[in-house]
Amino acid sequence: MLKQHLQLKLGQKLAPQQIQLMKLIQLHTLEFEEELERELEENPALEIAKEDSKEDEYSSLEDAYQDEGTESIETDFDVNEYIYDDEPSYKTASSNYSPDDEEFDNESLLTEGQSLYDYLTEQIHLINISEEDLKIAEYLIGNLDTDGYLRREIKSIVDDLAFSQGIYTTKERVEDILENYVQKLDPSGVGARGLQECLLLQIEKKVSSDKAVSLAANILRHQFEALTNKHYNKIIQKYDIEEDDLKDALDEISKLSPKVGGNFDTQTITINQEIIPDFVIQVKDGLVIPMLNSKNAPTLRVSEEYKDILTTYSHDKNSSEHKQAALFIKQKLDAAKWYIDAINQRQNTLLQTITAIVKFQKDYFITGDEKSLKPMILKDIADITGFDISTISRVVKSKYADTPNGIVYLKDLFSDSLTNDDGEEVSTKEIKNHLQEVISKENKRKPLTDDALVVILKEQGYNIARRTIAKYREQLNIPVARLRKEL
Repeated sequence: MLKQHLQLKLGQKLAPQQIQLMKLIQLHTLEFEEELERELEENPALEIAKEDSKEDEYSSLEDAYQDEGTESIETDFDVNEYIYDDEPSYKTASSNYSPDDEEFDNESLLTEGQSLYDYLTEQIHLINISEEDLKIAEYLIGNLDTDGYLRREIKSIVDDLAFSQGIYTTKERVEDILENYVQKLDPSGVGARGLQECLLLQIEKKVSSDKAVSLAANILRHQFEALTNKHYNKIIQKYDIEEDDLKDALDEISKLSPKVGGNFDTQTITINQEIIPDFVIQVKDGLVIPMLNSKNAPTLRVSEEYKDILTTYSHDKNSSEHKQAALFIKQKLDAAKWYIDAINQRQNTLLQTITAIVKFQKDYFITGDEKSLKPMILKDIADITGFDISTISRVVKSKYADTPNGIVYLKDLFSDSLTNDDGEEVSTKEIKNHLQEVISKENKRKPLTDDALVVILKEQGYNIARRTIAKYREQLNIPVARLRKEL
């Protein structure tokens, strides 16, 4: 039996415009530039305004985002009757010029590069082998990861060759092709099934008559576990050698690459490692001035031509085709208006956030000394700006600031706080710097244990538990004392 009843639900939904705005906020400068280009291509009602003069150049940060109002589009019939959602009024132009624009050029930092697969395939085609062996070699190359390693089991590859390529072969034949063809290709070490084999493939291509090279190869082949655990005394006793001999061998091993495919990428290679900062922070007469790098945000406006076309089509009230055309144009015009407003909201959000960060960390930006960094979490900036913590997180993600003391990754400015022996709150970043400094000055023959580091930092006024030391050490990518040992 059908029953009818009332049910009250409380829910929250994000409008598509809100979702798009959050995505725009999260983009860094280069991604933002790509997003603008894509939108310009997809929406013909959106265009870049031609600037004949710099009248729009603003002298203050408030002027940059001043609402100039919205020009209404007059029509003889109501095109909004075809639209289900009420569309608010938006600005029809966006001026994103800033004084810092001249400091950055628009050169592309990435270029198409040759992938490891293409590089190896070109070489394998130069070798005189049978057609079936060539297919097996190509399949092996296709199964290498980005570091150049073959992580899959040979048995699985044999099964795949039978099912997908129609090649019925044996494990021994595939191993033979791997070792005698693929692993002989450049770069040395490619096709290895593990770190030990990768290093051995490289060392074996060096001159074997050299004493240090021969010893290094021997250690890699027979004493790899002792080497990785840095049991140097065991190796010295095993080969009855002097400490200097082991140093020479270790020097040869250190020249080898654990990731021979690291110089290749499946899509692009970087030819310029310069970072394009999203913010520019200047210090003048004790004042810290934050600005946006708006080079990749051109001045946008709604197309006047499309407005005229809409007006023309709207005069014909009787033609259904003209009404549909007017609806399409109106939707494009509204989308363009919204997008311009979304960009302005993005810029305003970024500017308010960086302004709050600069105000909070003023001493750091003036001095450039990391000891001046105050403990700061996302909630601190959220409280100042009135934005949600998730919004602040999106703003600082993947973004950099150009400061008088160099390029700074915004997330590095955030840290928790601990209280020192004097009762002062200090940034955990400051403690990590002290920890890193202590470890850098330690005796590498007898590295400091975590317990010893606890004692040293306590003497400096930082009362920290051993597990906290271990956590900070791991965050700094510093290995345990045993693995920091050197001869």
